Amino acid sequence: MSVVDQIKARLDIVDTVSQSVKLRRTGKNYIGFCPFHSNTRTPAFVVFPESQTWRCFGQCNEGGDLFSYVMKREGLDFSETLKKLADQAGVELSPQTPQSKKEEESQARLSRLMEEALRFYRQQMLETEAGKKALNYIKSRGLSDETIKIWGLGYAPGGWESLIKHFSHTDFQTSELSAAGMLTERDDGSGYDRFRDRLMFPIRSATGKMAGFGARALSPDDMPKYLNSPKTELFDKSQLLYGMDLARREMRALNQAVIVEGYMDVIALHQAGFKNVVASMGTALTEEQFGILKRTTRNIVLALDADQAGQNATLRGLETARRSMDEGLDISFDSRGLMRYERFLKADIRVTTLPEGKDPDEIVNENPDAWKTIIANAKPIVSHVMHTLAQNQDLNDAKVKRELAAQVMPLIEDVADAVEREGYRQELARLLRIDERALRNTPATSSRTRPSRTSEAIGSENAASLQNLSNLSRRNRMLETHCLAYLLKEPEKLYQLNRQLGLLELPILSLEDFQEADCKHAFGIVQASLEQDAEPAIDYIEQHLPDIFDTQDLPKGLTHYLGHSQGKTFFEQFRSILRLRKNIVEDRIQDIQFIQADEEARRYSKEEADKLFLELLTMRRVIDQALASPFLPEDQINKSQTTQKNRPRN
Repeated sequence: MSVVDQIKARLDIVDTVSQSVKLRRTGKNYIGFCPFHSNTRTPAFVVFPESQTWRCFGQCNEGGDLFSYVMKREGLDFSETLKKLADQAGVELSPQTPQSKKEEESQARLSRLMEEALRFYRQQMLETEAGKKALNYIKSRGLSDETIKIWGLGYAPGGWESLIKHFSHTDFQTSELSAAGMLTERDDGSGYDRFRDRLMFPIRSATGKMAGFGARALSPDDMPKYLNSPKTELFDKSQLLYGMDLARREMRALNQAVIVEGYMDVIALHQAGFKNVVASMGTALTEEQFGILKRTTRNIVLALDADQAGQNATLRGLETARRSMDEGLDISFDSRGLMRYERFLKADIRVTTLPEGKDPDEIVNENPDAWKTIIANAKPIVSHVMHTLAQNQDLNDAKVKRELAAQVMPLIEDVADAVEREGYRQELARLLRIDERALRNTPATSSRTRPSRTSEAIGSENAASLQNLSNLSRRNRMLETHCLAYLLKEPEKLYQLNRQLGLLELPILSLEDFQEADCKHAFGIVQASLEQDAEPAIDYIEQHLPDIFDTQDLPKGLTHYLGHSQGKTFFEQFRSILRLRKNIVEDRIQDIQFIQADEEARRYSKEEADKLFLELLTMRRVIDQALASPFLPEDQINKSQTTQKNRPRN
């Protein structure tokens, strides 16, 4: 991940803009008065949290990302802005080393390998006789064909070397399969397929990049029932949430995230319309996972299975009881840990218990409204613990009351806010039917007076671990870096690319085509290299790229996205330009639709918005036609002229 990506992962554009602009939430976006031109009547400045971009629909008619906003707002150049934001985000600036470049290339290649494995598993499920049992199983669980496609579900055949044989026909090596966690090594150094005769669940990062697989056994004799990829360069389940790439939008819209346990639970809930749900993949919730959620919402609900949220699991969340439990137990509900996260993240973390014997997918398939009720009834952590511990207990027994108070009071004393603390004491007193004053004399070791090892760790490491968030770049990132990798190697090709765009009557490539600030800056250097004649363009580029860019002509981190872009033909590069332009046009269309739909924003200029909307639709149609053609525009014209010339005369 490049330093620009790291900064964007740690800083939210809404928070940054809100420091200087009063924003009002409207739907999933924010609107306010543009800080770059005089206007006090009609708000025309919009911030789009999902894409982490902004745009003025008024006099400025400009837009961009976090970097471009700070550059324009404070009059800084790119390098100055980079240093400023890096300092705010706690990101260390240093030139890319050969080692870091090699690691980025390796990760990009492993991600492509995982995508190929996904295609193989899907083909095995949809087109082979053996795969029918996996397909029949997921359809028996109520999943539609569209849902199966969206989530990329597949089937790993039962052979020991099915995947190995498939990859023998590709340019990937067996060692790379092993590095991606797709093989299990024998004692003699040879390997065999890790996943065999299993239903396959692709696991992606928050930005949609393939990271690993989860696999469910289809035979009751196969153990374990669920098997994940091992820890690799790409896969670390403590830093991933299943379904986060597809849940982020709805989480932001509802301002709530729901965490369940299983893959099927997430998929079934999304299919039923509850798309703010992710899974922790059976692990204890980590700081990194809460950090991923933090940028999207601070309202989090844990939907726990009844057997896990029962008395034993709740006791595992209490430090005194937890010390006495076997080390091998999976601590999935740590109430004190959750309270620390809640304080540090300034979040509202609630817990709800599912009906005994029911999984989320069963609940939502039987009655979607029941799921709504369950989530609506989620309780704060302390309330959940005290009521769970009180279940099936004789609350008339004085000793039971004493034990419950001794278990719950340490949690209450951990609550930082005095009003909340008092409220929980009153709630516990009512539950136990005792005088509240008796609870004030209950011995309780408070973490506010005696910091634990965990709280100390959070205090010293939060800047690094909780901020190590996934990149939330807009979808054009890969295309922008693809185009730049080509132009930085051969800047003169810009003339030829612009000629082809001109033949389609499309605007030439410009700074407006690049939304990412580092890409925009790099393209500006390409333009400047062609406008000067003191030295060869490629020499100019190498001398003027900032230190954060790779000295061998690629912006730092580009190879992470690009792979083998150097071998692309000019035709392929031009099609990348068209796809880049199409995405920009579609983004603008969505922006205009937002303006047209919002009554207050629409007042700024309906006629201008409608006119621009028609222009964008026309431009998109031209681009679609060009992408459908197997020729460059110039080749198409020449072909047409040749056909006319050779046509027989009557």
